Amino acid sequence: MDIDARIERRQRRDDGHRLVRDYEALSPVVHTDEPSGRGPAVERLLDHLDPVFDGVLPPNAYVHGPFGAGKSAVVTALFAGLERLSTGQGAIHTSTRAATPGTPGFAYVDMRETASEFAFYHAVLDGLVEERVPEHGIGTADLRERLGALLAGRSGAVVAVDHVGEPDDTDTEELIDLFAGLPSNVSWLAVGRASPEETELTTYTATAVRLDPYRRGALVDVLMTRAAAGLAQGGLEHRLARRIAEWAAGNAHDALAALFVAADTAERAERTRVMEHDVDGAIGEVPERSVSLARVLALPANKQLVLRALVDLDPEERATVAATTEAISAEPSVDLSQGTVKRFLYEMAELGIVERVRSERESGKGRPPSRLELRFAPSAFRRLYDLRQ
Repeated sequence: MDIDARIERRQRRDDGHRLVRDYEALSPVVHTDEPSGRGPAVERLLDHLDPVFDGVLPPNAYVHGPFGAGKSAVVTALFAGLERLSTGQGAIHTSTRAATPGTPGFAYVDMRETASEFAFYHAVLDGLVEERVPEHGIGTADLRERLGALLAGRSGAVVAVDHVGEPDDTDTEELIDLFAGLPSNVSWLAVGRASPEETELTTYTATAVRLDPYRRGALVDVLMTRAAAGLAQGGLEHRLARRIAEWAAGNAHDALAALFVAADTAERAERTRVMEHDVDGAIGEVPERSVSLARVLALPANKQLVLRALVDLDPEERATVAATTEAISAEPSVDLSQGTVKRFLYEMAELGIVERVRSERESGKGRPPSRLELRFAPSAFRRLYDLRQ
């Protein structure tokens, strides 16, 4: 934690006995400027990007690793630092030499938020210029032309493209076509979970960089750092952080989701620190095969609205898809037809956001009905969704 953060923490003394001082600092969907325990991964990526410090573009690359290994955390923090360096706004603290005036530009694109060709080129251009790029009154061809004009005569740009290969993402062939539409002096860094052997993207890359799951000690540091920033002093005991880290088995997302739920539970109970039963309950709430909460919160607004109603339903209201649909449609806050609600539920089941499970029934003919199980921690989604409203 830096000095400014420590001063701000002292300024928040008037919060009284509140446990949670900053939900954002605890959030599993928020990345910090300095990811804990990922120094070696940053250095490996800088080894690949090293040519930019001489004004030369590196080749294309693919960054991969399992869910929760910190890929997005590392890439977003690194590219933010490189962007500041290339624009002369600051420096990143590494062992590399200083940038030259001809350092390429840097842009980060999240494919979870980029559903079209227009959105892709808009995100790239928007990441390379200081002013906001308009979203209306401009076409895809115009964006590509502006990109070419921007980079003409310059040393080019490096574009990080995160969350490639997800179920609701642009497929690999379309993504390769999007890359091909970039100016010739642009190289890309794709980030995904699939191994290099499982994706065609590596046909167009010179190297692959793997991020392994967090070691237990590093994950404990992540949890304690987040707790220090988001909770009252002494809000999380080190032994409870170790308990969460041991359970999470290297998955930082699930560890942070459990911490978030445990802290929120303790906050709602008006406790001044997280208790062991808060942690146990939180661990029990995070599914074994969880989906990223960031992915859930990247869904269209109407689908999030349906999920917000879903997480508040009683067990009997979720006994079947039909019962769930009826209960959600009856909510005053959900201004959608039953047909639309049911379609959304099935679409989210296909994406793995929720899972259809066969319901048990003692009698009756025909195929047993199915019910829906969440693939994310409902308390975490509920709080994160409400904080955004």
